[in-house]
Amino acid sequence: MPDTAVVPERADHRSDPPMLAGDRAGLDSWLELYRETVLLKVAGLDTEQLARRSVPPSTLSLIGVIRHLTEVEAYWLRKVLLDEPGFEDRYTRPGQPDAVFDGAATATAAADVAAYEQELAITRANAEAWSDLDAPVRGLRHGKQVNLRWILTHLIEEYARHLGHMDLLREAVDGRTGY
Repeated sequence: MPDTAVVPERADHRSDPPMLAGDRAGLDSWLELYRETVLLKVAGLDTEQLARRSVPPSTLSLIGVIRHLTEVEAYWLRKVLLDEPGFEDRYTRPGQPDAVFDGAATATAAADVAAYEQELAITRANAEAWSDLDAPVRGLRHGKQVNLRWILTHLIEEYARHLGHMDLLREAVDGRTGY
């Protein structure tokens, strides 16, 4: 067990989303479950373990996935939902689409986790303030309109896919498995 865990070990208080929820409550519950699972997946690890590319030949690391999810949250719930002026990706740059993963490093791992948690506070508030699942949102995706239902469904898909990556990465780092 590392001496300086970036995300402290924590009790797992997750529960299944409501089985008879309406659309909004169901979508929000699944997204929150997955957001919390990200932090549980990295709990107890130090910066070296977070930045370790543990499944060669892949360059993915746990912190790389967190950096990606930070950008995903911001893109969908700031840029697309609200068409936030002046929006720029935090890590990805033109001509460097994999910078979000390739730039993951021990030196920035703790700051990257903090950035993820800060972004969640912003994006949760943005989504909560938008009540209509069906109306087009303010921004566009590749020139096309989308609604909040589409965005939340996509975010759930994005998290589910990357949590699978995180399962493998974490197991390779220290053997820990689990949902």
